Amino acid sequence: MFQNFEEQTRPEDGPPRLATLRAHLAAKDLDGFLVPRADAHQGEYVAPRDERLAWLTGFTGSAGFAAILPDIAGVFIDGRYRVQVKSQIAADFTPVHWPEVQLGDWLLEHMPGGGEIGFDPWLHTINEIARLEAKVGPHQISLAPIDNAVDAIWGSEQPGRPAGAAVPYPEALAGRSSSEKRDEILSILREKGQGAVVLTLPDSINWLLNIRGSDLANLPVVQAFAILDANGAMTVFSDPAKFERLDLGEGVRVAAWDAFEAALAELKGPVRVDPATCPDAVRWALEGAGTEIVKAADPCLLPKARKTEAELAGSADAHLRDGVAMARFLHWFDEKAPAGGLTEIDVATQLEGFRAETGALRDLSFDSIAGAGPNGAIVHYRVTTKTNAPVLPGQLFLIDSGAQYEDGTTDITRTLPVGEVGLEERLCFTLVLKGLIAIHRARFPKGVSGAHLDALARAPLWATGRDYDHGTGHGVGVYLSVHEGPQRLARTGRVPFEAGMIVSNEPGYYREGAFGIRIENLIYVAEAPEGADAHREMLGFETLTYAPIDRRLIVADMLAPEERDWLNSYHSDVLQKIGPRLTDGGHKSTATWLAAACAPI
Repeated sequence: MFQNFEEQTRPEDGPPRLATLRAHLAAKDLDGFLVPRADAHQGEYVAPRDERLAWLTGFTGSAGFAAILPDIAGVFIDGRYRVQVKSQIAADFTPVHWPEVQLGDWLLEHMPGGGEIGFDPWLHTINEIARLEAKVGPHQISLAPIDNAVDAIWGSEQPGRPAGAAVPYPEALAGRSSSEKRDEILSILREKGQGAVVLTLPDSINWLLNIRGSDLANLPVVQAFAILDANGAMTVFSDPAKFERLDLGEGVRVAAWDAFEAALAELKGPVRVDPATCPDAVRWALEGAGTEIVKAADPCLLPKARKTEAELAGSADAHLRDGVAMARFLHWFDEKAPAGGLTEIDVATQLEGFRAETGALRDLSFDSIAGAGPNGAIVHYRVTTKTNAPVLPGQLFLIDSGAQYEDGTTDITRTLPVGEVGLEERLCFTLVLKGLIAIHRARFPKGVSGAHLDALARAPLWATGRDYDHGTGHGVGVYLSVHEGPQRLARTGRVPFEAGMIVSNEPGYYREGAFGIRIENLIYVAEAPEGADAHREMLGFETLTYAPIDRRLIVADMLAPEERDWLNSYHSDVLQKIGPRLTDGGHKSTATWLAAACAPI
């Protein structure tokens, strides 16, 4: 679990690799190269062969990129990683606060005389390259699509492609057959007069075909590209050996990876591509063949986000199963942590063990974030054997974790006291809790998006001069990605919420060098009950996550009556839904502990 790629990266490896890369670029008469933390599918999770950013710089965050120039190497990170990056990169690399500093502006500052920047067109989206060219092109900075320069110096030690087999996903859990899903996508293409769509997101392809795989840790997909034409024929481009024992249905065939570019050149337009996720190399191939391109969103995104009744029922079951594991873990932590002797890895390993004992765990949905004291302030902290810290009395402990079950994907964060903690920590915790409750209680008209609601979670913190540098929530898949678009509960969330969408609710507060606080539940969008005052159709949120929120960290007088009522009602539901499962499962002592943890406040 913890011997991952992060264990293979050392800050001291960065400078010699950087020097080798610069020599390689100079030999090709290039003035720089872009190194994204992305693969050709633009997903959050990448295979070891695609960990180019980490291999070169040492930075292992799930988002970011580097711009390598002759005299400066910028590592661009957002607010989640500004603490983490300091300990992972050598002085030869310069952290750049992004998105406050945009790549185009940075290049103009550091290349005043112009120059040529190389990039791998398979690792950058159409939109990304178009925006950058528009910014720097008028200033004599050109972008050159080339074979990947990091791969060239990584050489024979670079891992190969993942080789996991594709497996069927039960229609009973999906709620719809693959043919029904494809018919919906085909109707979208035909309505728009589009001849074909190019799909590059593995989770879209896996959802559409009702399949799953094991190519990536935490994300149960088989990697592939696909083309679906308006006549109903679909070609999947991957390793055919992965599909040898799988019937994908009538009209679906599998071809090798290297057949993809040739197939693009043969398409009759107009061809739909998603410029936000599709590699720029696809645009090059289509334009080179003279094919008309229609830039539009991946047509699978919204249908995938609108969960079926079967998917919501499965997710509810998965969360109740996960709730039992969480209750056992919280009880264990409450007994063991104050006595001392635990480390961050001990805690994360114990929680994974409780989930494994459900007998249904397929994988974690992400590497657990288990931060003691100051490490909790590193928003996406990943404990390794090098960073493993003791759990000390008087600290806050932040545990953000999730599981992949065949019927659902979970993601939950709890902040826990290790014995007695200070009043400041409790005040901040209560402000975060007030934000969480505000989202849970929100009722809103159709057409509202995450950008409208995000401020509800932040308002209690804002009132005291506090905030957090991440979105309040992200979409979640069903035995797919724990971070699933297009919906987001964030300032950048522009897609209106629709019934069936699952989203996280996770406000937080972080004080560098001291502590971190985050509370997270998963919720889904549902039709709101009609009230006497309703003059239009309204939506609201229903709860999926059931686990106690630590009452010892709450300053009760800070809660308004309606907030107190919500918390007591939530804890009553936790006790009602999880308690009997603990008793029936032979965990009576945890059931007793849970009753006390869920007592009214």
